[in-house]
Amino acid sequence: MTDGRLMLALPGIHCAGCISGVERALQAVPGVRDARVNLTLRRASVEAGPEVEAETLCAVLSKAGYEAHELDPGVLAATEVDARGRALLMRLAVAVFAMMNVMLLSVAVWSGADGVTRDMMHWISAAIAIPAVLFAGQPFYSSAFAALRAGRLNMDVPITLAISLAVGTSLYETMLSGEHAYFDAAIALCTFLLAGRYLDHRTRANARSAAQELAALEVPRALRIAGQGTETVAVADLRPGDLVRVLPGGRIPVDGRVTDGHTELDRSIMTGETLPAAAAPGDVVHAGEANLTGAITVSVEAAGRDTELARIGDLVAVAEAGRSNYTSLADAAAKLYAPGVHIVAVLAAVGWFAYTWDLRVALNVAAAVLIITCPCALGLAVPAVTTAASARLFRKGLLIKDGTALERLAEVDTVAFDKTGTLTDGAPEPLGLEDLDEDKARVALALAQASAHPLARALAKGLEAKGVTPARVTHLQEKPGFGVEGTWRGEPVRLGRVAWVGGGNAVGTTATYLRLADGPVQALKFADRVREGAEDVVEALHAQGKRVVLISGDVAPAVEAFAARLGITEVIAEARPEAKAEAVQALAEGGAKVLMVGDGMNDTAALAAAHVSISPASALEAARAASDMVLTGRSLSPVLDAMGTAVSARARIKENFTIASVYNLLAVPLAVAGLCSPLIAALAMSSSSLTVSLNALRLR
Repeated sequence: MTDGRLMLALPGIHCAGCISGVERALQAVPGVRDARVNLTLRRASVEAGPEVEAETLCAVLSKAGYEAHELDPGVLAATEVDARGRALLMRLAVAVFAMMNVMLLSVAVWSGADGVTRDMMHWISAAIAIPAVLFAGQPFYSSAFAALRAGRLNMDVPITLAISLAVGTSLYETMLSGEHAYFDAAIALCTFLLAGRYLDHRTRANARSAAQELAALEVPRALRIAGQGTETVAVADLRPGDLVRVLPGGRIPVDGRVTDGHTELDRSIMTGETLPAAAAPGDVVHAGEANLTGAITVSVEAAGRDTELARIGDLVAVAEAGRSNYTSLADAAAKLYAPGVHIVAVLAAVGWFAYTWDLRVALNVAAAVLIITCPCALGLAVPAVTTAASARLFRKGLLIKDGTALERLAEVDTVAFDKTGTLTDGAPEPLGLEDLDEDKARVALALAQASAHPLARALAKGLEAKGVTPARVTHLQEKPGFGVEGTWRGEPVRLGRVAWVGGGNAVGTTATYLRLADGPVQALKFADRVREGAEDVVEALHAQGKRVVLISGDVAPAVEAFAARLGITEVIAEARPEAKAEAVQALAEGGAKVLMVGDGMNDTAALAAAHVSISPASALEAARAASDMVLTGRSLSPVLDAMGTAVSARARIKENFTIASVYNLLAVPLAVAGLCSPLIAALAMSSSSLTVSLNALRLR
């Protein structure tokens, strides 16, 4: 940490109270100079001395009740600057200012100004419009030239041609004291189209690369054993055969095998399984897994870009690239629209030149045709609908990140769900606590409070909520990978794995086991709580004729029992990250349009591979980045709202294309006939753009 800056991911924060709680906890750590939380990105930026380790900060936040993971600031640097958005907004502001002034001057001309007065108004309009058009239209010009260099046409080619021809012919007409000038139309084109371009950019602004988020989650440093001590080194400097020390609360930085120590690992980041897994010498571990209870030594087998975590990142990058091949309705329209406009304009110019042998008249008619047909309405058709739909769904509890997400969601016929953290709340809930007698409840609470194990934490929370007070248990000691033991009334008591506490038969569900002295072993069972709205969503999807699939990394019995509870018949269990992505791709290859709903790192490749994807706000940062939409609340109900809104939005987009086409069918003959004055062009452009925008607002 050379620059004294650490970045932490905080996937669970959701309000201003979380911000102040995290900042207070971090600022209380010795050596921390400053800590600032960004709620939108769910990250904390910490300025600290070189002695402060990220693992220490994560442990402090964990004790305060906040999940935290270290991020690599260098990997994220490119995602924090939205230069393109600021540039578009600045150009839009210049275009609006210029248009307002040019329109004021044009009103005087339209009102009957003639002779010297008209010429003066035209020259002033030129002085305002030409610099503004040159500056504000840069996004269209660069895109058009890039398309032409590649030997193809896009929507920006007719836009650039229309603006150029309008300004050129207007300047020529002004120099000859002509009656008509299209400076107002040129700057209006820029304004309307920049508004559409900026709205489109806004819908994409939250979409950051999931592959970068995954890379940022890789632990950048490790404790390498050297001689009798340890040294902090970059993970990139580790080689197979090196030994690294992983402390409780830290993430494993490499793929390898445990050579010393016992612990329990949180493998949900890789497998989605809820129950922590015991790790002992000889067991395989992977980068990204969290070490929960004991210090271990790991022999390095793969580090850096060779780890399984890095391979998941590569899977996500490939899946994201495949999704980018989707052709939106606007792009499909542009393929037909651009050549059609050029053909009409060229034919009009050739026809008028053949009729009058006057190049000036022919160019004026061509300019009028291009201005009338310039795709203001088409440019607003999709962004206006997407913005209206986004506002509606945001109020319902869903944030849209990608501009084509609604179009893709309207095509969905298959919905694939992850289990843990998606259809469930992702936290174990103790069952049957009311059946415990007072002594067992008090001893269980005392033992659970002494452990960092997720089941122990859930048990303690449940018992505390029932008003249980802990017993006076002494000599408390946690045995990593096994459980907690102590002494109560002179007798040994234990809470942990069934074989360790004293034998007996394990129950067929998630549980921890309690034994007092030589008494019988008591199983304390846990269950995942179903997420609010999950049962209603699955039932409604079945009623709509949608295919519903449950894809989980959890063990088969737990997945099948949960699926039966929700009425899901298609189940894929014990699926690793690459298997989830392959399952989604197999569905797609079978002709299905898949909506994937997931929350973990093990879901990121599947989320990116799906036709469209949704993740909860509580999801890991990388999963949210891979998704097209994010649920802002705890309920899954907005998924149904989104699917209904998507169908309506697609219908509105098609209606807008119809409006734009009808407008062109009515206006183009006027332009070709030479009857389109600058006033008619301005009114036609404005009315079509306004109609499209008002039609889009019906979604709200």
